[in-house]
Amino acid sequence: MRKVGILGGTFDPVHWGHLVIAETALSQVELDQVIWVPSPCPPHKQAVIFKHRLEMVQRAIADHPAFIVSIAGFNHSKPSFAIETLIELQAVYPNTHWYWIVGLDSFQTLPRWYRRQELAAECDWLVAPRIVSAPSLGNMEPIKLCIQVRQKLAVEGINIYWHLLQIPWIGVSSSLIRQYCHDGKSIRYLVPEVVRQYIATQNLYS
Repeated sequence: MRKVGILGGTFDPVHWGHLVIAETALSQVELDQVIWVPSPCPPHKQAVIFKHRLEMVQRAIADHPAFIVSIAGFNHSKPSFAIETLIELQAVYPNTHWYWIVGLDSFQTLPRWYRRQELAAECDWLVAPRIVSAPSLGNMEPIKLCIQVRQKLAVEGINIYWHLLQIPWIGVSSSLIRQYCHDGKSIRYLVPEVVRQYIATQNLYS
């Protein structure tokens, strides 16, 4: 049975932090593949149009043989949800053990996710600590926060299996990059060069 991770997100824009998370999950859990799923219509966010975000992800991961992009759940007319993405991917990739790769902040909201009981039953969770936080916090706080999520779900009769990824501290975020672009500051080395060039040529975030 293959082991495949799903990394969903707005990727507005994709940056080195996302790439480090995907590579860490790939190596620490010995995944066979990581499927990147840009959200076409994020339920709780506004973002640049999907074609730009999709193109930036495709360019960012083009040279990695274990990374692919999927548009599972693609629908311009309504928000996309994680369970719908997973169901579509299960149909395409049978005989697969699924891992959902998620940031700690998003993982903390799991008790409010749509159809969370079904989702929790179908995949394990690979949790990336906050990539923009003080390194001095160490691993105790993330572990305690993950345990709290498990306890909240247990009240609903939902069991989850999670693993905390060991990731180096990276002080970069999509919101920071958007702000830098808006302010006319350089984003070189915050994103892959192919992404920086695309943002510049398409005049995104300015």
